[in-house]
Amino acid sequence: MNATVYKRPESVLVLIYTTAREFLLMRRVRPAAFWQSVTGSMDWDETDPLTTAYRELTEETGIIAPAGAIIDCHLSQQFPIKPAWRHRYPADVQFNTEHVFRLELPERLPIVLNPAEHTDYLWLPRDQALAKVTSYTNRDAILALT
Repeated sequence: MNATVYKRPESVLVLIYTTAREFLLMRRVRPAAFWQSVTGSMDWDETDPLTTAYRELTEETGIIAPAGAIIDCHLSQQFPIKPAWRHRYPADVQFNTEHVFRLELPERLPIVLNPAEHTDYLWLPRDQALAKVTSYTNRDAILALT
């Protein structure tokens, strides 16, 4: 098996929120109605999920956070990979492990979306973010933070 052909079944979720507790959510290109925080798979050569969190933050939002700004929530969640996406992973892989991080901003920042990944974004208060976010692991991470 050539690992570079497949996605690594380990990823990060980065909650971005303001001190006023407005959460950034982005709408994915595919599936189109999927709203989420910053997420992304670890590259095979990445040894620390925090490195992935910084990379994904910049790739998906254009935000360049200074060292120490992204905080490890010490929360990892495992979820089943949906059958429609399993072809992207090695044949024996059925679950993904997601590491949760957070980034608190003093106020909203302009977001530069990666058009290959997201089509829109919103800053929402906690309860509205909980109602809008698609993934239960994303919802659980918001609940754990607040």
